[in-house]
Amino acid sequence: QVQLVESGGGLVQPGGSLRLSCEASGPSFTVNGIGWYRQAPGNQREFVGGIRDDGPPNYADSVQGRFTISSASAKKTLYLQMNDLQPEDTAVYSCHVDGRYGSSGLLFASWGKGTQVTVSA
Repeated sequence: QVQLVESGGGLVQPGGSLRLSCEASGPSFTVNGIGWYRQAPGNQREFVGGIRDDGPPNYADSVQGRFTISSASAKKTLYLQMNDLQPEDTAVYSCHVDGRYGSSGLLFASWGKGTQVTVSA
């Protein structure tokens, strides 16, 4: 089973920056898509940004121009560079991946447990 571990969250002042990391591990697999989602208290989980197949990163309008996604290791590692953070960015940020197992070709999808990002003065 593919597991995801997020790191890099924390408390930051408005205007500050954080860099989140997501590491996918498990039996032989390839990644089709990997991305970041966030959920603030009382709100539904929303898409932040991600990468699918060999396409460029895509972003939610709310973070476009402030957040940057990059990947490594055949998309098994995903980074989210967050700049100019604002209080409305406060949320639990979770990583999601979907792909195929190498041995069987079966599709899979997994969520990480998330990392808290708090933006406050």
